[in-house]
Amino acid sequence: MTCFKQLLIAGVLSLSAAISQAAGLLTPVNSSLGSLEIREHHVQVAINHGYVTTAVEQIFFNPNPQELEAIYSFPVPDKAAVGEFTYWIDGKPIIGEVVEKQQAKAIYEQEKQAGREAALVEKDSHKTFDISVTPVRANGEVKIRLVYVQAAHIDSSVGRYVYPLEEGGVDEYKNAFWSRNEAVTEKFSFTLQLNSAYPVDALRLPQHPAATINKMDANIWQVQLTNTANAPSASAEEQGVVQHSQGQRSMQAAQLNQDIVLYWRLAEGLPGSMDMLTYRDANQSQGTFMLTLTPGDDLNPIQQGRDWIFVLDVSGSMQGKYSSLVEGVRQGLGKLKPQDRFKVVLFNNKANDFTQGFISVDQTNVEQVLNQLQQYQPNGGTNLYAGMTKGLHGLDADRSNALILVTDGVANVGLTEKKDFIKLLKQYDVRLFTFIMGNSANRPLLSEMTGVSKGFAQSISNADDISGQILLASQKLTHEALRNIDISIDGTRTTDLSAKTWNSLYRGEQLIVFGHYHQAGKINVTIKGTAGAQTKKYSAEFDLPEVDTLNPELERLWAYATIEHLAKQMEYYGANADTKQAITDLATQYGLVTDYTSMLVVREEVLQQLGIQPNNKDRVLREQQARQQRQQKPAAIQASQQRQVVSQQPRATTSGGGGGGSSSLLMALGMLMLIIMRGMSSRRLNLHSKNPI
Repeated sequence: MTCFKQLLIAGVLSLSAAISQAAGLLTPVNSSLGSLEIREHHVQVAINHGYVTTAVEQIFFNPNPQELEAIYSFPVPDKAAVGEFTYWIDGKPIIGEVVEKQQAKAIYEQEKQAGREAALVEKDSHKTFDISVTPVRANGEVKIRLVYVQAAHIDSSVGRYVYPLEEGGVDEYKNAFWSRNEAVTEKFSFTLQLNSAYPVDALRLPQHPAATINKMDANIWQVQLTNTANAPSASAEEQGVVQHSQGQRSMQAAQLNQDIVLYWRLAEGLPGSMDMLTYRDANQSQGTFMLTLTPGDDLNPIQQGRDWIFVLDVSGSMQGKYSSLVEGVRQGLGKLKPQDRFKVVLFNNKANDFTQGFISVDQTNVEQVLNQLQQYQPNGGTNLYAGMTKGLHGLDADRSNALILVTDGVANVGLTEKKDFIKLLKQYDVRLFTFIMGNSANRPLLSEMTGVSKGFAQSISNADDISGQILLASQKLTHEALRNIDISIDGTRTTDLSAKTWNSLYRGEQLIVFGHYHQAGKINVTIKGTAGAQTKKYSAEFDLPEVDTLNPELERLWAYATIEHLAKQMEYYGANADTKQAITDLATQYGLVTDYTSMLVVREEVLQQLGIQPNNKDRVLREQQARQQRQQKPAAIQASQQRQVVSQQPRATTSGGGGGGSSSLLMALGMLMLIIMRGMSSRRLNLHSKNPI
């Protein structure tokens, strides 16, 4: 077990340098011109209990003797709502306004043709936010600022934040035409302040051990990472030690090609709880709330045997990786329990039930299957739907099933639409587990597939503690999940919950819900679900305030979650004009970039001529003022969050709650992750492995 984990981690680390691609680059549209120089790159992160705000400020320099148009690309972070893009014109910051997509594009082109400064933020599906900037003056600088907000998720008492820099900067088509300059030539800084509602006993940046970490008190921590051109790097001895001091550490000029991943670990023994954050301006008729349930560690381990289904891609693109795939299957099968069963399905142009159904885990069966697999020669296309169909056929309702899908390619044969896969999964009582690798992975597809199956998705970065991520996954798959979740709220009127149905809640996970309230007063919240044959119930009482202005970002988070729910409905039931208009209206009101809206920056007099109101500017200024208040008075944040204990048992942690089958699961997941990392170099599709219980 130890050797395999060491092999896995070594493989991941050796591959990370080769597959990293930088993000956050401003690149000339005309490929014959030289790349823009990144002079400064500054990141400020504020983690305030339930959510995170990230502000990115960059200065670029155009070394070319002519003005040009450039595109700035930044990966779409997981569950993040971009609400601010600022472009400095004549030394003055101009905040973008959200406009219907086609209208915004037309205005931008009009301003470009007139030679006036303009910027346009567009969403490139799930991959990047692409921001066009014009004109970038010859031998001149461009200053831009991007701000996004996202919920802060805690898993088994460990929080995780990722600042995405790998991949997603440009796609393959753009790489083929554009040169890139990934180095920050003058100044780089990354600062983070964590204000936690609960005591924190440790912070960790796995790939940035030279970061400065200051513990202000049990609830407030600060992190600083700075790079200055021509400064000496940290010594080899220092690379393995996290420095805890009041000083700063200077390193060599920054390369924007590696994610910054931060973990924070809550203190042991914290109780299961419900937490409430609110926002309501004095002039508003409704307020917004964010409700978070963190259960106690009361989900039982699964003891019975299970059925493992390996659905393996054997298309032509797997030729260079097939021997690794077979070796990974060998390692995984070698760790299954005697009471387990397994089957293997292969797919290329069509699917083949290789083992002819489930067979028992014994040495004879395992060796026979592995020998036959070793002789197979990958070829053909990728009929993913046929492979999934064959893998799901013949499930035993009386046993727990673990489905592992291994593929490196996009479905290109047979049925390929997302709705086809969703309809297929809805027919089976099966839970899928998904590793989502990289910042340009198709998160919407993978998350939706796990969502309809009541499974769960786990994002992975090359900068992660890979062994820690495997541990979190194994503890979920070896324990029961809370299913059939129902939320009821009594008392003062609440509406517009961010979803009507909720996925299963696995060990260590949190349930986060956004909604509106229409008058101040008390509410009673009850959350119920089933775990095995048991019904579990959590109840709490909260006071919704008349005025609370400390957390205006909650409005954007509610709107983002609602838009995400509407988009999923369209993907399943088909697009319609009413839902598109609802998304456009919400995005315009709350200042969000979506598939149907863009953020436009033009001179203020142009906005006035066009009759575009500065709604987003007003919202941004409110958010900036609130962030200043939170930074200056952290105690006010503690006072604004309401908390109720809902469980006699402490929260789940990574130090306990093992359970049967964890070693076999670690082997299977380790195999998948190693193949995923190798498959990423093909630049086709980030591997998704799925394991139901």
